[in-house]
Amino acid sequence: MIKKEQKKYLRSLAHDSKPVIWIGQHGLTDNVLEELENALSHHELLKIKIRVGDREEREKVTAEICDKTGAELIKKIGNTATVFRRNTEHPVIVFPKK
Repeated sequence: MIKKEQKKYLRSLAHDSKPVIWIGQHGLTDNVLEELENALSHHELLKIKIRVGDREEREKVTAEICDKTGAELIKKIGNTATVFRRNTEHPVIVFPKK
C-alpha cells in the first residue's frame, strides 16, 4: 500500500508525462495486458489513455488493469489513469526521505 505522501510524489512525477499505453474500443486485450506488464516492469509509473465507452466502462477497465497487473491507481482524470507498480528486483523510482 502506498502512503499518501508517496502518492503525491508519484502524481508530481507523472504530471508532465505522456500516456504510454492506449486502450481503445476492444478494451483490455491479452496483447495490451502483455504490453502493460512490460511497461510497468520497466517504468513502474504509467499513464494510460482509456478510450472505451462511458465513465462506468472506463472505471471497469481501470479496476481490471489494477486487478490483473497488481498495480495501484494513483490518479484518474477523464480518459487518463496513472498507475504504479514497484519493480522489486530493479526499482526505478526512489521516494524522497523526510
